[in-house]
Amino acid sequence: MLTKKNTREKLLLAFLTLIATVAKAQEFGGNPPSIKWRQVNTRAAKVIFPAGMDSIGSRVANIVNQMNPLVQPTIGYKQKQISILLQNQTTVSNAYVGLAPFRSEFYLTPDQNSFEIGTLPWADQLAIHEYRHVQQFNNFNVGLSKALKFVFGESGQAFGNDLAIPNWFYEGDAVFNETHVSGRGRGRLPYFFNGYRALWDAGKNYSWMKLRNGSFVDFIPDWYPMGYMQVAYGREKYGEDFWKNVTHDAAAYRSLFFPMQSAIKRYSGQSFKQFTQAGFDHFKLIYSKDEHAADTSPYKSEEYPFFVDDNTLIYVKSTYKVPAQFTIRCNGIDKKIITRAISIDSYFDYAAGKIVYAANRPDLRWGYRDYNELRLLDINTGKETTITRRTKYFSPSLSDDGKRVVAVEVDPGGANQLQILDTEGNLITTVPNRENLFYTYPKFFNNSQLIAPVRDTQGKMSLALVDIATGRLKYLLPFSFQPVAFPRVHGDMVYFSATSGINDRLFAVNIVTGKLYTTKQSGLNKYQATVTDNKIAWVEFTATGYKIRQADDTAVKWTELPDNHIPGGLSAFNVSNLSRDSAANLLPAIASNPLPVTRYNKGYHFFNFHSLVPDFSDPNYTVTLEGENILNTFQSEILFNYNRNEGYKEFGFDGAYGALFPWIIAGFNYTLDRRAFYHNTNIYWNESDIHGGVQVPLNFSSGRNITGLTLASTLHFTSTSFQQQLQKIFDQSYSYLSNTVIFSNHIQQARQNIYPRFGESITFNYKRSISSLTANQTLINGTLFLPGLATNHNLLINLAHQQSGSDNVISFSNDFPFSRGYTAENLHQLDKFGADYHFPIAYPDAGIANTLYFMRIRGDLFFDATRARYFISRTTTASADFKSVGGTLYFDTKWFNQQSLTFGVRYSHLLNADMFGNAGPNVLEIVLPVSFL
Repeated sequence: MLTKKNTREKLLLAFLTLIATVAKAQEFGGNPPSIKWRQVNTRAAKVIFPAGMDSIGSRVANIVNQMNPLVQPTIGYKQKQISILLQNQTTVSNAYVGLAPFRSEFYLTPDQNSFEIGTLPWADQLAIHEYRHVQQFNNFNVGLSKALKFVFGESGQAFGNDLAIPNWFYEGDAVFNETHVSGRGRGRLPYFFNGYRALWDAGKNYSWMKLRNGSFVDFIPDWYPMGYMQVAYGREKYGEDFWKNVTHDAAAYRSLFFPMQSAIKRYSGQSFKQFTQAGFDHFKLIYSKDEHAADTSPYKSEEYPFFVDDNTLIYVKSTYKVPAQFTIRCNGIDKKIITRAISIDSYFDYAAGKIVYAANRPDLRWGYRDYNELRLLDINTGKETTITRRTKYFSPSLSDDGKRVVAVEVDPGGANQLQILDTEGNLITTVPNRENLFYTYPKFFNNSQLIAPVRDTQGKMSLALVDIATGRLKYLLPFSFQPVAFPRVHGDMVYFSATSGINDRLFAVNIVTGKLYTTKQSGLNKYQATVTDNKIAWVEFTATGYKIRQADDTAVKWTELPDNHIPGGLSAFNVSNLSRDSAANLLPAIASNPLPVTRYNKGYHFFNFHSLVPDFSDPNYTVTLEGENILNTFQSEILFNYNRNEGYKEFGFDGAYGALFPWIIAGFNYTLDRRAFYHNTNIYWNESDIHGGVQVPLNFSSGRNITGLTLASTLHFTSTSFQQQLQKIFDQSYSYLSNTVIFSNHIQQARQNIYPRFGESITFNYKRSISSLTANQTLINGTLFLPGLATNHNLLINLAHQQSGSDNVISFSNDFPFSRGYTAENLHQLDKFGADYHFPIAYPDAGIANTLYFMRIRGDLFFDATRARYFISRTTTASADFKSVGGTLYFDTKWFNQQSLTFGVRYSHLLNADMFGNAGPNVLEIVLPVSFL
């Protein structure tokens, strides 16, 4: 989004969080200009994709177009075409549909974990799931939501819809559609229900508000399974029209307060509390034989255990206080090896004293491009090296002697293959993929053969013995839609997990004889087995995270399965509605109709104004008409801004073009009633500004650090008009350059960390007149993040300096972080030292009337000291101190069980006089950063 602030250099700050992150979301200017875009245009969707991906683009278009009319009866018949972008440069498996602007993006790299997402071909699954969101948005444009769209554009509808209809419905309904239409999907996967099953198993009966909003202390599943259970129960109990009627009334605000709850009561006859409890009970009964586990320990997740010997395990541990770390457990005592580098999952492999895993690294410039690079860690020396660069490897595994690595390589074209490398990262060979399979979690069986779960083009899975030289396969299991993952080799046996009805269970197959075995198992689902001659260990998901379980091998009774089939199939989890109507199991009937592929014009709808957005971020109060093209390469805005610090009003237009290596930024703004302190009094003027420049956003994130650097230079041509008595002195036109450097670096944060334990951020801005007038201003603002006395405490040190030239005839805007509590002025020289100590106070996990939920209360004690020099005449300066101490009480909350908002109450005690305001020594302020819509 473009900046709402008074100077264009602040545009840089708006994008800083996008620059220094590996999280995947909408990325401005994220694709290199070398990508040539193609499109398939149908009534339901315009599918846009890189050249060479015609078959995937056509497949997505066919699914959407043919599925759409058959599933409309359960949500509504309104239709508006959406643009769907297929992104193939990222390693992340994800997608979204959004309003403002109305578009969708699919990230096409499939996930390795078939338990988590299922066995559907990834593009098929995205088309089914995400297009349901399109249908939702199309049909929720009614009543008050429609009125908000009329006034505020697409952001208005998004605001109205989000307040009325919770995110659990959006995702639950989409997962139901995915499961219903495909005959597979997450609604048939035991893994999908792990979180709630674990809570029920432990007897943790959290309130609805806690389940909705989450916790900084306790594990809470996300809203996907919650939503699926409620949607499935509603359709099962009240019919296929139930949710169409409920959501129509909710989006229209037929009941102004709690519209969703009221609509559910209207069509079900149950109160919202009764309905949601019945929805949970419908599924909870499936697990009625599970035994409750009395585990009151804090959240600690243990994943991917490996036996070093019978008494020693290596695994990945993560808590809400510390990021994921490799850990060695010897005789029950844990010792940290090293913090894991930033990764998209927790998977790793161990052999011969070495750990190998894939760490994620973003591209230096392009936000939609990132890499999975292999890292090798020697646990004895602690030395870690990156052995591949700019690669897209997944699920690497070491040979028994630790000298070779096998990994799944996925290229942007969608090809999937196994590659063998040495531990220096040199490619030894690529295993031929003759049958176009999707490989997951490969393991060495011997020097010439591999073991890997595989998925075919229909989404059926098996476990395969792969010849490295020829790529020839021996299938150890019949192909089925049941997920298979996490193989471990021990001797002639391969231990793995597979879906069997309502459970994910442990199995073993003998490579030599081909015989399949399982063991009698009760309780929670089991994954990631590791074996010695005497012991076996695995992980189970519990209410406090994944936990390692161990048993003597002699105590585990393995039973041969006579037909060599994984029993149980996929379960419907007591939802008979999945097999009803003409849309049930529709996917196999989707025809591959030939569709014309044409060039997509990168300039299409370049000025795509979609929303009128108010943004109240003190001291700026802004209303902006925002625009963004579908490729997200051009953003534009027309704005009105009021700045409380100076009292000025600003009108302007700004645009940013991000498809080139430097962003191109340009715009115009006109400002009324600018204010400055001159000769011991305030003076006022109007100002027009035309500006243009370049910006280079660079992402140096790697390893354990998230690092961003932005370089920018903007040329401004400004004309001023002062109050009458000063016109002869100051009325002039002038040009100046604004040069900015923004650097940010910090280590990973855990869930409870308020700030990173180590980090720094520095902003440098230098403005200088390049016309006949003399003027310059330098601003340096830096913050150092340090650990406090406890894990979740932080000490922040802030140093800032701002200075204007002594003979300036131009007053540049004031971005100096003045001491809190004082009325700030734009003075000749400002120097500041600030110290903040942040700490948590309480984690209430409590709410009020399904409206306001308190997740955390935290405090900040601060000391600010600003020394100012200013002119009291043309040649005479004076100095003053502005020191304050105080504290802020912050409340981390969620509103309406969905929207995060932090607000606070700040007390400042002024140690010096407030020279430019009327504040007394004690100042009380509300800290409320709010961005509406």
